[in-house]
Amino acid sequence: MVKRVRQVPQAQRAKAARDATQESRLAAGVRAALQWPRVLGGRGVAMVAGAVIVAVAVAVTGYFLSRTDTKRQVPDTRARHYKDVDACLLTGKDGITAGTNAAEVWQGMQDASLKTHARVSYVPVTGEQSAANARPYLNGLLQRSCDVVVATGEPEVTAATQTAPQYQKVDFVLVGDAGADSTSAKNITVTRVGDGLRAEIAGVVEREVEARG
Repeated sequence: MVKRVRQVPQAQRAKAARDATQESRLAAGVRAALQWPRVLGGRGVAMVAGAVIVAVAVAVTGYFLSRTDTKRQVPDTRARHYKDVDACLLTGKDGITAGTNAAEVWQGMQDASLKTHARVSYVPVTGEQSAANARPYLNGLLQRSCDVVVATGEPEVTAATQTAPQYQKVDFVLVGDAGADSTSAKNITVTRVGDGLRAEIAGVVEREVEARG
């Protein structure tokens, strides 16, 4: 009896060899994965798990970011454009603390700024409350090219009264009775403390700003 031997084509033998190699590599990978906990220990496993969590979080974040609307943001057209006019407030050491005359004056200046678009700022006089100590702070405002200077507090008003004649191009607004004797100066306006101070300051600052164009 003649025994027939089945011949396997060379291509099939090559494919079978590749499949065997891949299975071997997969089995080796599984064995290696099973060995990781023993090789790395508890701390190593925790590190690997943490890395996996971070990778998943990054992938999820990227997915949602890719779905976010990327349209160009339209700038806020309500942004205020200020005039090149500065109104500056000189106060005592308490600044614009609520309940003080300076706080009401500051509110009036802000009201004027909303209407005229003038820039407003304030500086408190710290240390000794005297005209001599207030004068350097006042000079600082003048050096900053403040167009309107509002002074509240007796030392501050006194310093402004003494300095105003030297700065005829600057409008001074003096709050309180301390400046009552300076009403004859062309660049000085005196406002009284009392009801309606906020509205009065707003009106004075508005007029001074509008007069400057």
